[in-house]
Amino acid sequence: MNFLAPQELIDELGIYILQYDRAGYGESDPNPKRSLKSEALDIEELADLLQIGSKFYLIGVSMGSYATWSCLNYIPNRLAGVAMIAPVINYLWPSFPESLIKEDYRRKLIKWSMWFANYFPRLLYWWVTQKWLPSNSVIEKNPAFFNKRDIDILETIPGFPMLTKNKLREQVVFDTLRGDWMVAFGNWEFDPLKLSNPFPDNRSSAHIWQGYEDKVVPSQIQRFVTQKLPWIQYHEVPDGGHLIVHYSGLCEAILKALLLGEENLSYRPRPEVFVS
Repeated sequence: MNFLAPQELIDELGIYILQYDRAGYGESDPNPKRSLKSEALDIEELADLLQIGSKFYLIGVSMGSYATWSCLNYIPNRLAGVAMIAPVINYLWPSFPESLIKEDYRRKLIKWSMWFANYFPRLLYWWVTQKWLPSNSVIEKNPAFFNKRDIDILETIPGFPMLTKNKLREQVVFDTLRGDWMVAFGNWEFDPLKLSNPFPDNRSSAHIWQGYEDKVVPSQIQRFVTQKLPWIQYHEVPDGGHLIVHYSGLCEAILKALLLGEENLSYRPRPEVFVS
């Protein structure tokens, strides 16, 4: 997923946006031993080699946000500020109460996928490349994963080219996605919900941006995360799904909140209503 901020705003803010290929993606070499810590150290090494300074802002989108959580744990001293957009949720985080995640069907899907990825990777490879399974284009229009705004967006963007059957038949692509999945949803070396505020002087900030109608990452669980971590500012797109980073105006709002401290009232979370 790209981060599409208008060039006029980039010039106005005087910023440089660096997007890089994590291990196994694009032209970056695969790392069979990838871990939460290696993701953070890769980012730190890249920043040092490019000499972009002692501190930098970090923006993570969807699955890429597990690397952002890792940076908050392993290299918080290097971060000038953090924004996570529809960040991944790991149901194994120990601070989640069972009552919150017990009935979530996504938890069961991830559990079964992890079991196959861990113990039967060849069977999983055979399964995801079968011709009779639904194509990626069918999945991208599936209301089980995407709300109406997401499906409209998928008509205008390339979608998820790495998840097509032709790409998944390439062993390096399959292994990269499997490795990503196992790190993101496996046992973490730390509990994100117990992280300390890396910006205690309030000179910098951390943000989570979430779609209220996200069917991949539930907004209810994301709200719980930010309740446990009150130093993270929570923003919510009322009719947003998982692809909010592509919504018009959102990237501008993210940059202005992260760099200027400006709050867009359109993204204040709606109050929860409980009926007894």
